[in-house]
Amino acid sequence: MTPLALTALIFGIMLACMAVRIPIAVSMFAAGAIGYVMQTGWAPFSFFLNTQAFARFASYDLSVIPLFILMGHFATKGGISKSLFEFAAAVMGRMKGGLAMASLLACAAFGAISGSSVATAATITSVALPEMRRHGYSGRLATGTLAAGGTLGIQLPPSIVLVIYAILTEQNISKLFAAAIVPGIIAMIGYMIAVGLYVRLVPGHAPEVEEAPPPMTLRALMGIVPIAIIFLLVFGGIYGGFFTPTEGAAVGASTTFLTALLKGEMTLKKFKECFYGTAVSAAMIFLIFLGADLMNAALALTQVPNQLAQVVGSWGVAPLLVVVAILLFYVVLGAVMDELSMLLLTIPIFFPIIMGLDFGMPRESVAIWFGIVVLMTVGFGLIAPPVGLNVYIVNGLAKDVPMGETYRGVMPFLISDVLRTMLFLFFPIIPLWLVGFIS
Repeated sequence: MTPLALTALIFGIMLACMAVRIPIAVSMFAAGAIGYVMQTGWAPFSFFLNTQAFARFASYDLSVIPLFILMGHFATKGGISKSLFEFAAAVMGRMKGGLAMASLLACAAFGAISGSSVATAATITSVALPEMRRHGYSGRLATGTLAAGGTLGIQLPPSIVLVIYAILTEQNISKLFAAAIVPGIIAMIGYMIAVGLYVRLVPGHAPEVEEAPPPMTLRALMGIVPIAIIFLLVFGGIYGGFFTPTEGAAVGASTTFLTALLKGEMTLKKFKECFYGTAVSAAMIFLIFLGADLMNAALALTQVPNQLAQVVGSWGVAPLLVVVAILLFYVVLGAVMDELSMLLLTIPIFFPIIMGLDFGMPRESVAIWFGIVVLMTVGFGLIAPPVGLNVYIVNGLAKDVPMGETYRGVMPFLISDVLRTMLFLFFPIIPLWLVGFIS
């Protein structure tokens, strides 16, 4: 069997497994195992699996993932989301579409301490959706806003997606976090602008005049103080050189737990649920890591990824067109795969191609910039039809809103996503600006 045919077989097995609803980690593991055994035999495969599993799971860098996940669970169970929304509503509530904008602001703030789009969407929806519906917002605008706002959970640090990208490409996590701050803020502002335009161009989805807008009280103001302290402590410590990102994740998890405890929201039952949820999420991610490692090793033995990199480099195509083609592929792939699986499967293939092209920038800058535009694109898949994981999560919490209405509601935000990605694609200086301040 030729290398190209074997590569097609490996991908075919993976897709066939996914089609019958076998978990993505098992699908990649099965496809990789078959491809590896066909090329090397059983004994080398057994040896590789034995050494690779230990090497992957014994990595100190991976400990940052469960720690940031635990930090997000403590924030979710600790009542922090309600304080965020109350403050955001008091700030934005007097504007037309203000509660929808407040939801986006709360999503961004919560995402900055959770790192998860799913957790952000589910947590803020539980608080903001009843308030928006009570004030006369349509189901379309309310659910579309919250589904899109959830993606801010991975677009701002501490993004789990960025952590995995950094591990796969051996890049500095702190620099990637710094690169994500400005794009994440622009994403939030872009979504707010989308809401502002939508409520004016399509009347009837938000109240014309907000009756009794939420007041700015001392309680609302004090509610965000703990969140600000956590953010400044974690990222100030990381960028100040006081501790590594892994240590920062541990500090963040500890301070978030203490905050939840002091607010009186953390019970023994919730404490156990936080650790159980972290264990489940981390186990899923680590199993996807193992499956992707095996599949990528099988693909590496075919030499097709290296040959592909050489072929693309010999085409003489403008490097930006290659990046655009990769991003479009991610949009298509996002219809059948989650963001973590996409990265683990494709980055080992695409990253060498990107690093072999001349963008007129230092190699490290190219790696960081590519990570940010990929991050923006995989976020696109979280709300785009036909899957849109965030859409399903938010719509599941809004029992009275048809799924079609939620998909219509995310369309203005998808337009904002496309425009923002194009901005970063043609102006790399925007995501790279803050990186220059880190030694």
